[in-house]
Amino acid sequence: MSIKTYPLQFEPILKDRIWGGEKLKTILNKPITSKITGESWELSTVEGDVSVVSNGVLKGKSLTELIEELPNEILGTKVHERFGKQFPLLFKYLDAREDLSIQVHPNDQLAKERHNSFGKTEMWYVTQADPDARIIVGFKEDSSKTEYLKHLNDATLVSILDDVKAKAGDVFFLETGTVHAIGAGLVVAEIQQTSDITYRLYDFDRVDAQGNKRELHVDLALDAINYNKVDTQKKYETKANTSNVVVDCPYFTTNFIPLQDKINVVKSGETFTVYMCIEGTFEIEYPEFKQTYIKGDTILVPAEINAFILNGKASILEIYIS
Repeated sequence: MSIKTYPLQFEPILKDRIWGGEKLKTILNKPITSKITGESWELSTVEGDVSVVSNGVLKGKSLTELIEELPNEILGTKVHERFGKQFPLLFKYLDAREDLSIQVHPNDQLAKERHNSFGKTEMWYVTQADPDARIIVGFKEDSSKTEYLKHLNDATLVSILDDVKAKAGDVFFLETGTVHAIGAGLVVAEIQQTSDITYRLYDFDRVDAQGNKRELHVDLALDAINYNKVDTQKKYETKANTSNVVVDCPYFTTNFIPLQDKINVVKSGETFTVYMCIEGTFEIEYPEFKQTYIKGDTILVPAEINAFILNGKASILEIYIS
């Protein structure tokens, strides 16, 4: 092996959005300077938005460069075999000062045919929620293309969509085809397939600083939508010092770790692991390495690092590919 790896952190890729705010700085310690920062891309290989290492001797290297040089060591043998030299997931934090647009994401087949991309299965972990914050997710009852179009044209689409109150710690798993919108007053951690394909259905008739409405993708969305009622909220255990399974799907597994002390972690070398620190502080340590992480940090542990200790008092999301 030509390069010795270690737990990697990356420069956040900050995105201004019409619906964004300042909570990514005040709550998650992101270096934002705008009053409308909506997204911090924590770990990405999306073209034009590739993450760059911010710590250690590999500082300044891009994630794509590292995977090109060390695919098995970074991705893991099983992930490399399945995806080649592609990083298959995208990690973000989002701050919704206002409602996001109502949107939908295509499945793998449609995304491949239309955009040569992965689909976009995703999950949200609610990091912070204002009183009465909610999300829009799926239809209240089974619907149809005809009913959907009628309400879309009448500007009454929201009336047939499910509206769910959301609080810190809630998790929502959104399979492709699920119509959704993050509501105002929420900060969420988002874990998804590597894809930036979004079909925007309705944007509450908002305009930008130039008075322009954002583009809608009504025609593209018609064949992407699941018109049936779906159950998206995930219940999960919160046993201390344990990796409690939250979401386990073909694209990723996410566990919730309420860390109160030390955990010895042993990995197989088949997959990378990502830790997102939702609350508190913790350390990753093993011989010749010890580093402290704070709320808002995202850490990529390369697959070749197969034994280490988590130590501290923190709430952590642990993500890998099964």
